[in-house]
Amino acid sequence: MPDFLFHHAAVVIDAEGVATLAIREAKSLNILSTPVIADLSAALRQLAGDASVRAVVLRGSGDKAFVAGADIKEMGALDVASARTFIDGLRQLCEAVREFPAPVIARIPGWTLGGGLELALACDVRIASDAAHFGMPEVKVGIPSIIHAALLPRLIGHARANWLLLTGENIDAQRALSWGLVDAVVAAADLDAEVARTAARFASCGPAVMRQQKRLLREWQHEPLETSIRKGVDEFASAFATGEPQRYMQAFVDRPKPD
Repeated sequence: MPDFLFHHAAVVIDAEGVATLAIREAKSLNILSTPVIADLSAALRQLAGDASVRAVVLRGSGDKAFVAGADIKEMGALDVASARTFIDGLRQLCEAVREFPAPVIARIPGWTLGGGLELALACDVRIASDAAHFGMPEVKVGIPSIIHAALLPRLIGHARANWLLLTGENIDAQRALSWGLVDAVVAAADLDAEVARTAARFASCGPAVMRQQKRLLREWQHEPLETSIRKGVDEFASAFATGEPQRYMQAFVDRPKPD
């Protein structure tokens, strides 16, 4: 049974502190409608308040898609005011993922399009099956790619971002890997094992240092390099107040020596 359940989101937390947040009841391709967005955001808020959570795996239901985009039927009925409300809800969801205190892994088995790709971009690590496809098709339906599509140029470079956003064409998993859009591509049968292995790696580290490192990575995106380097002295020293360096370093020293 899930540890907590919303109509469109289910959360299970294992003994190591790895939380799996699964989209549910969102059609076969895990489409982002306003109710789905609201439930995912609520689940993330609840998880963010749980200090025992060491990593989050974000996934859809089934293996057809991670998320194949926002709800076209809902968007087609929007006006200027309701369009602003809709897209700001999606912005807040992606920001809840990007700013989540612990690492977030996107499990990507299949189609990852539009708002679904923006949600994946907000994650810290993206692990895909070799059956996955990626695209930003918004220009084909009369809207620009916005909000977390803004992460694309710094992630894959301006030329590749231009191609994805201006053509609206899809790319396969191997091209996504070569572009740096995803971090790993494995056979579909191996996807869950690879996601679990990565999540376990995060969970094996001290929770305080993982949260500190993720915060620093976000800060480094917008502050001057000199500031980041200078602040590093204080960040290093403050880590020792948690007790984690002492504990993990002693375990390293005490490990069995090879023959």
